[in-house]
Amino acid sequence: MTNNDIVQKLWNLCDVLRDDGINYSDYVTELVLLLFIKMVHENTEAGTLKKHPLPEGCRWSDLSKQDGQNLLETYKRVLLALSTGKDGHGNQIHDDPLITAIYSDAQTRLREPRHLRQMVATLDQIDWFSAQKDGLGDLYEGLLEKNANETKSGAGQYFTPRALINTMVRCLKPQPGERIQDPAAGTAGFLIAAHEYIKGQTDDLYDLTTEQKAFQTTKAYVGIELVPGTRRLALMNCLLHGMEGDAEGVVHLGNALGQTGAGLEKADVILANPPFGTSKGGDASITRDDLTYKTSNKQLAFLQHIYRNLKPGGRAAVVLPDNVLFEAGVGTDVRRDLMNKCNLHTVLRLPTGIFYAQGVKTNVLFFTKGSAADKYQEENCTEHVWVYDLRTNMPSFGKRTPFGDPHLKPFEEVYGESPNGDSERKEGEYSFHSEDIELPEHSDENEGIDPRLAHSRWRSFSRQWIAEHKGDSLDISWLKDSDSVDAANLPEPSVLAGEAMGELVQALGELDALMRELGAEEEADGAKVLLGEVMGGVEQ
Repeated sequence: MTNNDIVQKLWNLCDVLRDDGINYSDYVTELVLLLFIKMVHENTEAGTLKKHPLPEGCRWSDLSKQDGQNLLETYKRVLLALSTGKDGHGNQIHDDPLITAIYSDAQTRLREPRHLRQMVATLDQIDWFSAQKDGLGDLYEGLLEKNANETKSGAGQYFTPRALINTMVRCLKPQPGERIQDPAAGTAGFLIAAHEYIKGQTDDLYDLTTEQKAFQTTKAYVGIELVPGTRRLALMNCLLHGMEGDAEGVVHLGNALGQTGAGLEKADVILANPPFGTSKGGDASITRDDLTYKTSNKQLAFLQHIYRNLKPGGRAAVVLPDNVLFEAGVGTDVRRDLMNKCNLHTVLRLPTGIFYAQGVKTNVLFFTKGSAADKYQEENCTEHVWVYDLRTNMPSFGKRTPFGDPHLKPFEEVYGESPNGDSERKEGEYSFHSEDIELPEHSDENEGIDPRLAHSRWRSFSRQWIAEHKGDSLDISWLKDSDSVDAANLPEPSVLAGEAMGELVQALGELDALMRELGAEEEADGAKVLLGEVMGGVEQ
């Protein structure tokens, strides 16, 4: 069986389990709880188990030999023992913090023993050796991606497209020995992509010394995740990709906008897609007292954390919504501070519809701590910002028109080989090459330029121009949308409705931030509760 076959077979089980009241997210969590026990068993059988042995009574053999109600009761007892580290008599049976983290508050939602037996039998049918050889981690990520596709999880909970993650990693080119972080780790997609990139550059780490290999698997990657259930998925994802992490695993439980984030070491590389919009999975309150610009806007707080936590010469790529590019007040202060302390060399304007909440407009900001000439420079570090518009005149992406590598390849080519964005670049490359289409209407962006550049996706704007013409807004666009007045080419009504919803959520988020800035916290909290009820009704 190929990995795709295994993913499909495991996924088909979910349809059976839905009769037991199990939804997609519950199923993936249930699978993780069983998969770790199975992984330890297979590594023990192969003689490759070096860490995280399971105590007697909590092993795969204790489950696989059971049936009926005995199986379900044994499974419940195993989960409780692994979660607490104690057996039914209160005796300590393990003190492994990683096992405790994976099984923290673990409870099964299965009620039918036959469904548990089906899951156990299906995992037993997997050729473990072949699955590991072909990439067991890829198999698991396939399940996570299916879960993201099938789960309508509300504004703020987004699954970053794999193609975009890989592009961001290839642009930043993480190297062995570098410390790589994600302060909003989710299921650890960025950290794993960075690890896989380094493995590809080092012949699966074979070119590294023993010490270097140990660093890559235990110290190179650190993520922070606020939601315990999501962290559980991330820890399993990392383990299946050979990433051990420290005693707590690669992904730590905590709030990057609180003391957990303040205590992080400085990083060489930061890759992130911080949460935005309204969040259902645990709201990250901003309790940091070391951020220069106080704000209730989580994205602006995350951005401050990221550029502050880079080492001199460190580089970052971060996904942010449009409001971060143009928000006034504190937003302007943060952007100025970013361009002052870092070389903000590239902005990638992403298409709408590539995240699973339709209508959300996002961008990737690429920047390096210090200037192109001096990594220790702390003022006036940005001289030019290059903007790639991958949004205007792009198809409406979704399940029928998937977004992928072919759409991002032209951007990677113009980005250049240097991870710091200082390769030789030329405006006008990858333009539309059409001489007879109508020129965009007059705008500051197109003032006094070669008309052909008005059709290019790739432009450069000086720091001085951004200050004088845009008031330090980075919401820079110059292409005319060729479908803007063509009703025949409008997206599907569901897409238009999604875009309207996305813009409404973004606007309400800005209004919430303003109310809190004015000291109207109680009114803002009341409005947020009301919005949550409305959003819940809309989703239903």
